[in-house]
Formats: sequence, C-alpha cells, structure tokens
Amino acid sequence: MKKRLLLLTMTLLTMAVGRAMGDVPLNSADSTSNINKVRDMVREFDRMDTNYIEPPHYELVVEARATRNYEAFNLSSNGQSIKFSPDQRIKVGPYLGWRWVFLGTTFDLKNISLFGNSAKRELDFSIYSSQVGVDVFYRRTGSDYKLRDVRMGYGVDGMRLEGVPFGGIRVGITGVNAYYIFNHRRFSYPAAFSPSTCQKISCGSWLAGAGYTRNTLELDFDELQQVVGQYLTDAQEARLDSGMMFNSVDYHDYSLSAGYAYTWVLRKHLIFCASGQAAVAYKTSLGKTAVEADGFSFGKLNLDGIGRFALVYNNTRWYAGLNAILRTNNYHTSRFTAYNVFGSINAYLGYNFLLKKKYRKRT
Repeated sequence: MKKRLLLLTMTLLTMAVGRAMGDVPLNSADSTSNINKVRDMVREFDRMDTNYIEPPHYELVVEARATRNYEAFNLSSNGQSIKFSPDQRIKVGPYLGWRWVFLGTTFDLKNISLFGNSAKRELDFSIYSSQVGVDVFYRRTGSDYKLRDVRMGYGVDGMRLEGVPFGGIRVGITGVNAYYIFNHRRFSYPAAFSPSTCQKISCGSWLAGAGYTRNTLELDFDELQQVVGQYLTDAQEARLDSGMMFNSVDYHDYSLSAGYAYTWVLRKHLIFCASGQAAVAYKTSLGKTAVEADGFSFGKLNLDGIGRFALVYNNTRWYAGLNAILRTNNYHTSRFTAYNVFGSINAYLGYNFLLKKKYRKRT
C-alpha cells in the first residue's frame, strides 16, 4: 500500500512538473502510461476472482428500505441499574448507490413533519469496495425513552417502573468505522451488505479495522428521582446512588478490531452472510455529577463488538434482502458501568440501472 501511494504521488508530481516545463505534452506516450498506472491502482481496490464473485453489471442503484432500530443505554452503580430504551419503531426511506458509495436516510412516519423533528436525527453513509469499507453513522435521539429493567436494590420492587416514560435523557452517537478484507479477491462483503456484486461460491475472510465513536449522554437525575418517588412507595429506600447522578457524560472511543466473515451460497442468486468483530477500545470520558463540582474523567481499555448478518437474493438487475447490524460499547470504572447497544434490522428492495459498456456489447 505504501509503495502504491508513493508511486501515485510521484506520478502526479512528475506529470505536473513536466506539463509546467513543457516537457510532457498532454497526448504523449509517457503521459498516457502514467495515467494508466494511476487507473490500475484505483481499480486494484475492486479486483476480484470472477470464478467466485460476479462483478456489478450496472453503474447506479435505487433502493427502498424499511428499518427497525434497536437502542438501549444501561447505567449501573453499587447494585443499582437502570436500562433506558425508546419504543422500537419502523422507519422507511430511499437510498442511492454508485459504485463504492451508498447514501440514504430513513424517516419515522409517526414523527414526520414539514420541517422534521429537530430532536431526532439519523444518517448513515457507507463506502464499499472489495478490499476496504467505511461506515459513518450519526444519531440524535428524541425524548421518547422509557425505563426498562429497573433494579434499585434489595427489597425495592423496580417492576413498578417498567415501561414508565422518561423524557429527561438525551443520547447522541457519532462515529466512523473502517475495515480491511484480506481475502477480497474471492470473498465479497458488498455482496451481502451493499448488493452490487454477487457471491457465486461460498467463501470467507479475516477482517481488521479501526474506528472512532463519540457517545454523549445528558441525564436529568432530579427528574429521574421524582419518577422513582412517584412510582415507588418506599422511595426513601430507593434513592439513586450518587454514581448514577449525571448531568452529562461525553465518551470518546478509539478502537482496533479483528474478526471473521463467511458467506454461504444457499442456491443460485441466494446467499447468507455472518460476520463478527471484537474491538479493543481505549475510552476517555468527561462528565459532571450532582456531588462533584469539578466532575470526573477517566481513560481505560474495554472490549466492544460488532456483529453483521445478511440474507440476500440478487440476480444482478433486482435484489431483495434482510440484514442486521449490532454494535456494543462498554464503559467500566470503579464508580459506575455504562453499556450502550445500538443496531438495526433492515428490509430492502433495490433496482440496478445504467448498464456498463462492457455488458452492453453482450446484449
């Protein structure tokens, strides 16, 4: 890779200097050779064994997608734990793909308005090639969280708080994840998660990646304590532990991941793919609590995970499928534990168009 980047840089510099000095005409053989080298380097990212992978036949794709997101944030300290999670709703939206780039958004039909819901935002951006992939995600939640799986300590019936609406929490997730596919000539990750290619023979590959995630949490602990007092008759015995009394927490997560993916060809045009990656992540955090004027901070290593599953039918013109992507972020300190899970289940139907030149000749 370093040699390729060095060659690309030297080629571009040579062309630029040559043209500036009048030594290399635009139509010269040397200029054409240099351009071809650059083109070959770019194409190398999508180089594949056509015995195993059918290349894409079309330039563009449009897709209709229905998504059901899952999101949960767990806080625990000194025997107390509370899970916050919104009702899971189905969202729909359009996507557009061109070669490596796949861009789109979804809308919650129950919250849609002329100007949108400023409290609730979601955007996913992906770049796929046979060799590398990049995911960028941005989420801002609304105020529709509910309390789930509440444990306030021995002798306190937390079941009374199950499903109680709680609007005093805001969660934001922003991140980027890049990964490298080692067996990219025979194994196609895009065939499962951005159906542009088709896997023809069952195959797998090791994966390695790096990522960054920022996770923000704003919690109105006074409101939370009021809810506890309203629903629990033994509220005096159910005071929130000081370790859970957050005004805000801002996490930064830097990770290195490794894993394995495998695609089974169940029949012609039909595949199932499963992959998992474990990530060693260095976490840093800044936060404010009710009992510490200066707040707190920490930095330590934790283990996260990424799981992906897909079932896809693709005949090169039309495709349809289901996939599920799940991410976990863990934060463990001496005073509290935070556990964040978010992911989505997607159902989609796509149509490819604008046939490539080399396939037009066959028709």
